[in-house]
Amino acid sequence: MATVAAEKIARALWSGATEAEERLYAILDGARNEGIYAAVATAGCAYECLYPGELAPDMAEVAPYLVSLSADDSFTRWIIEKGWGNSWGVFVRTPAELRLLRQHMRSLATVYSPDLKPMYFRFYDPRVLRAHLPACNADELARFFGPVSSFLLEDDNPGALLHLSNASGKLGTHRFALAA
Repeated sequence: MATVAAEKIARALWSGATEAEERLYAILDGARNEGIYAAVATAGCAYECLYPGELAPDMAEVAPYLVSLSADDSFTRWIIEKGWGNSWGVFVRTPAELRLLRQHMRSLATVYSPDLKPMYFRFYDPRVLRAHLPACNADELARFFGPVSSFLLEDDNPGALLHLSNASGKLGTHRFALAA
């Protein structure tokens, strides 16, 4: 990712927050890159796995992680520079604390087939989220967003950032160009 675009992404992630108390988190998919789990575990940022219980090492490496970010942190810069355009995950803006947000995100991570078999829902993959949210009705949007003010993610063209919000029961979608 070009430095200018990385700086624009970073500015877009923290600008326009609706409340001064809003936090920024990333949900990163360990299955998308073999270095994600090690980076999360050693970054010094608060994080939680979205899968419950103690995981076997091979499962821990491919699990999704909710990570608290700060604007000036090298880990945040690493995510933007290495992960943008590679579907590593999505960013979440919310006033919620980490544990409350983890509880909500865990509630979204499991869905059930018609025969009630539990399945993982990889909503934190930007390709999945871009397809899922426009198909939701007002009630589904309210449930999905819960305490989330907005989701920020790469567009299908990584030269743009998508800002998705629940605008009174309708999906608010804003694209921000990242080109230099």
